[in-house]
Amino acid sequence: MPAPERIPPGRLTDADRVALLAEGTLTVLGQVRGASNAVLYCSVAHEGEEAYCVYKPVAGEQPLWDFPDGTLAQREVAAYEVSEAMGWGLIPPTVLRDGPYGQGMCQLWIEAEEPGEDGPGLLALVEDEEPGEGWKAVAFAEVGEGRTALLVHADDPRLRRLAVLDAVINNGDRKGGHLLPAPGGRLYGIDHGVTFHADDKLRTLLWGWAGEPLTPEAVEVLDRLAAALEPGAPLVTRLAELITAAEIEALRARVAGLRTTGLHREPSGEWPAIPWPPV
Repeated sequence: MPAPERIPPGRLTDADRVALLAEGTLTVLGQVRGASNAVLYCSVAHEGEEAYCVYKPVAGEQPLWDFPDGTLAQREVAAYEVSEAMGWGLIPPTVLRDGPYGQGMCQLWIEAEEPGEDGPGLLALVEDEEPGEGWKAVAFAEVGEGRTALLVHADDPRLRRLAVLDAVINNGDRKGGHLLPAPGGRLYGIDHGVTFHADDKLRTLLWGWAGEPLTPEAVEVLDRLAAALEPGAPLVTRLAELITAAEIEALRARVAGLRTTGLHREPSGEWPAIPWPPV
């Protein structure tokens, strides 16, 4: 779906875009097909500024037996709030607001770069037993006719940051299609409706660093996040509007666990480690 952002790059900050998403007039332009829940493609306009966005109304969510509390929209916004507290800007500006079909999540539309425009891409299937230079192994995958190939992802610092974020928010659905390389070298992650469960639900394609030491940058970020999650802190007050008290406590525990081990998460063995379908 062609959708170049109407705001010239660099003209508005992410904070300005959050205000535009929260206060602007939403106009539904179409529907994003293939999603399990309602995903509407919209324009949002306010005081002479206009952009494209995604609007996911709560009324269009399918109930999930293992996520009975709150809404997917609230979890998406909570993921954005935590991402911003970490300072990496890995999730597009996201707000919870009323729209044409009631309350829902509204997120800035990111026009992703096509694979091959800038480098070799982020994910690949290779015939070799080991990943090549610049790649990290995920798992072997069946590719038909009794053949297997090795699924790999790029050894990319942006993906590594995203792997840390996913471990923090307990992302149960980090698929390849949820990775959006954007102009200017930025990488965004989208679709964070199944996050923050109090039980371990981490499913991701970004296992390439599993068991490896966290980077010094990640350790510093986790230290700051731990402070931001102290009882009574502004981030906690905001999260309390979006997820349950038990989920906030589990969030604190995950951050503490990462800081204690100093290592990237490994699959628990109690939950499928890779989402299906992986893309």
